[in-house]
Amino acid sequence: MSAIKDDRGFNQIFEQSEGNLVRLKRRAEWMIAEMEVQPEKKIMEIGCGTGYVAYNIALQSGMQVLGSDLCLPFIEEARSKYPLPNLRFEVLDFNKAAESVHNKFDYLIGNGILHHLYYNLDDVFRTFREILQPGGKIIFMEPNLYNPYVAAIFKNKFLRKKASLEPDEMAFSKQFIRQKLIKAQFDDIKVSYKDFLLPGVPDWLIKPSISIGNVLEKTPLRIISQSILISAVKKK
Repeated sequence: MSAIKDDRGFNQIFEQSEGNLVRLKRRAEWMIAEMEVQPEKKIMEIGCGTGYVAYNIALQSGMQVLGSDLCLPFIEEARSKYPLPNLRFEVLDFNKAAESVHNKFDYLIGNGILHHLYYNLDDVFRTFREILQPGGKIIFMEPNLYNPYVAAIFKNKFLRKKASLEPDEMAFSKQFIRQKLIKAQFDDIKVSYKDFLLPGVPDWLIKPSISIGNVLEKTPLRIISQSILISAVKKK
């Protein structure tokens, strides 16, 4: 499974194979399903990479979407690929977002970004609260530490190095992120096991993987899903 490095040399996003594009489109659809779709609503994606999730959400929902990322080459590529009137992309250091973001958002979303902020989540959630509208919602897909593949990549020093992970990057469990959100005083916290479709799966395995995953998500084996879907609401 090959990945694209950012301008610091760390792996950030998977190559846009057919399997990965299907995977990202499904994730965009799951995020939209967690929203009240209204054209005036504002969404910010944190860590948008080259923009495919933000593009799909803007295209399907018609809402106002801002894709943000630290990496200028990613943002330039996103701007080139996905011109839509309700979609824009900006370079943004989220660690300084409370200082530089002057708009309030109805939704903050991300695909595989919170685990990059693992050791700083308390501060991150405080920032979320500052830039969310009252009653605003966060929606994130994150790697599930109970998945054997994910656990191997994140826990094994050799595999971490081979995968070019950032030093502070760490997957987490459903229980861990729930406790962090409770501490941050979010309401209506929902964390569910989701998705057995791995990025980079061969084209002929895409549909069987989705079908098998849909069944496994209804069984106790859902605990080893590849990801967890997280949502929570800022108190009004």
